[in-house]
Amino acid sequence: MKKQAGFTLIELAIVLVIIGLLLGGVLKGQELINSAKVKNLANDFRTIPVYIYGYQDKFKALPGDDKNAVAHVAASKAGNGDGALDGKWYDVKADNTETYNFWQHVRLANLAPGVTDVASADWRPTNADGNPIGIMAGTNDAAKTAMKDASGNAIKGSYVICSKGILGKYVTQLDVTMDDSVSNTGSMMATLSSADAIGSTAAVAIDPAASYTVCYGI
Repeated sequence: MKKQAGFTLIELAIVLVIIGLLLGGVLKGQELINSAKVKNLANDFRTIPVYIYGYQDKFKALPGDDKNAVAHVAASKAGNGDGALDGKWYDVKADNTETYNFWQHVRLANLAPGVTDVASADWRPTNADGNPIGIMAGTNDAAKTAMKDASGNAIKGSYVICSKGILGKYVTQLDVTMDDSVSNTGSMMATLSSADAIGSTAAVAIDPAASYTVCYGI
């Protein structure tokens, strides 16, 4: 009779152990990648206040709103100096608002990287995922706020930083890292990225595969 070849139980056990180790390594690697992404997205929110404080330390004025920005940093346009940051976080060149010119002021002051030509196609700053990020003044007016919760309460803060195109799986981790771990309350809220987040109600449930705009009050 011809002897039938096959694997022994020990060989099968070794193969299963190797497969388990490989799968564990892949999952751990993905976890590290996700953690690094969240860290980079969190740094986007944390860096912008540094620009504000650095500019105020140098010029005793708010970037974007600085009425002496032409003299201070050779800006193409100064602000009105009223102490507020006028405009929306997603404004474009045609709007010519203080929130749009904020970026030229901090870049010319050597506080932030990026082009200083306001007409450049690369003007708008981006987050760690390559999507738009910006800043605007905080407000208690629910009609003007960057985002509000289900009760109509606005994000609290003198300024609100908004970052678009963040996957839901990162939104949840980001809120745990920076706020109260709830995506529709507190200083950080998220809404679907189908539209810019002015006047939007924050999302109650987060879809890990969906794209969100996240706003954070400082």
